[in-house]
Amino acid sequence: MAQSADEMSLQVVSAVSNSSLLQPGFSLLNFDGHVFFFGQKGWPKRSCPTGVFLLDTKQNELKMKPAFFSKDSCYLPPLRYPALCTLGGNAESDEYQYIIHGGKTPNNDLSDKIYIMSLVSKNSKKITFQCVEKDLAGDVPEARYGHTINVVHSRGKSMSVIFGGRAYTPLAQRTTEKWNSVIDCLPSVFLVDFEFGCCTSYILPELQDGLSFHVSVARNDTIYILGGHSLQNNTRSPSLYRLKVDLPLGSPAVTCTILPGGISVSSAIVTQTSDTEFVLVGGYQSDNQKRLVCNTIVLEDNKIEIVERASPDWTPDIKHCRRWFGGDMGKGSVLLGIPGANKQLISDANYFYILRCKGAEEDKEEELTAQTGSQTSTEDPGDSTPFEDSEEFCFNAEANSFDVDDTDTYNEDDEEDESETGYWITCSASCNIDINTWVPFYSTELNKPAMILCSSGAGHWVHAQCMDLSESMLLHLSEANVKYFCNEHVDLNKGLQTPKKVVHLKKQPMKPLRKKTTMKLTTPAKKSFLRRLFE
Repeated sequence: MAQSADEMSLQVVSAVSNSSLLQPGFSLLNFDGHVFFFGQKGWPKRSCPTGVFLLDTKQNELKMKPAFFSKDSCYLPPLRYPALCTLGGNAESDEYQYIIHGGKTPNNDLSDKIYIMSLVSKNSKKITFQCVEKDLAGDVPEARYGHTINVVHSRGKSMSVIFGGRAYTPLAQRTTEKWNSVIDCLPSVFLVDFEFGCCTSYILPELQDGLSFHVSVARNDTIYILGGHSLQNNTRSPSLYRLKVDLPLGSPAVTCTILPGGISVSSAIVTQTSDTEFVLVGGYQSDNQKRLVCNTIVLEDNKIEIVERASPDWTPDIKHCRRWFGGDMGKGSVLLGIPGANKQLISDANYFYILRCKGAEEDKEEELTAQTGSQTSTEDPGDSTPFEDSEEFCFNAEANSFDVDDTDTYNEDDEEDESETGYWITCSASCNIDINTWVPFYSTELNKPAMILCSSGAGHWVHAQCMDLSESMLLHLSEANVKYFCNEHVDLNKGLQTPKKVVHLKKQPMKPLRKKTTMKLTTPAKKSFLRRLFE
């Protein structure tokens, strides 16, 4: 395999007290040269309900500032491991939109919704987006994550193509031991027509096994799929697939061809450096081995060429770390993250680098014109549901300035401690709830344990199963307006309560409003006399 001589530079960036927001599974969006972060670790709060942040790396510092949505936008939850790609506008405009499909919410629920995100207004103080949820009909893809989406163009038409991913085991097939397990989605190819809002699925004989965390690049009417991980076989496929989509006046036609020269890799990142050239970085070649080799992918008419290129000078920390993750910043740049040292005070702290695949002058001259689709945030090797949590992060102060030199940026030190609100906390000394081994105990549980609020002090959440609550008692406490105290605080609460002396009041008999009199019966003689008197 020939090797490309293009140089790649690696630059360290220091995170300003906000690296905990960037965890594996996030996505990066590039609008007019500005990079935006999407898919934070927990649920957003009122001060930044969009969950979308400007990602600025000037002066080798990583700063984040909240972005805003227009009033007519729908709610967009923070989704990790979604599929996203750009959707170009008309020929008269250079504006484009981002398509976001699927992904995993902070509660580990999978989304089957599809969103269109576009830039509405931009000034020095504020950037506003519009997010619209698209309603689809037909063969709608099931909720999934770890898949890809691309846009193809044929005969003057455009369609989106969704492939791969993972989903939870169907309810009818779940067992107690494997209640929260995930499986590969069927290797179906979905065509999505946004103009009419319809979906069509295709089953191709060349695609036998499900794939997730693969790479896909598209040009015109052709999509190339390489790499990916199969849970069923626990392998990283070295196959290279070419999907060709024809959009005539009638029904679309989809064909698949298996090509030689694929790469066995999962969770790799793809960034575009020119109209026909892409760079593949990172990923894993086995469950416990990162892939430090980089490749250049060149797309031409009905042809793909993959060549190895000179890798950057990886730092010792990158070489020796077990996992890494990141995302495509656009225009040939990649944001890479590795776990911080265990001795750090913040357990979720990470180190970040910017990998530039071409010179700074080329970055200013060239624009992105083709579509890319990949799982831009890498997975934890060997773990089918990596980095699941319900920990929350938010902004405490309203940030309305777009000037990166201002001090009104996200500061983790100003954050309230919200770790007690997660589902997978250690609620008490006898807590035995583990995210890796937990199975539903109550009929109302699905993929997270039932919790109840203890009213001791400021209040804290505990697992109902750890408190030995029966299902009937749990339902009664949830419906009744009574205070509940956990096993550790119920005795303390009783000891703090001083029994009150009950004063027995003497009940006075109530006097009747009027005295009852006995009714006298009238004799027939009196009735006759009275009748004659009044006549």
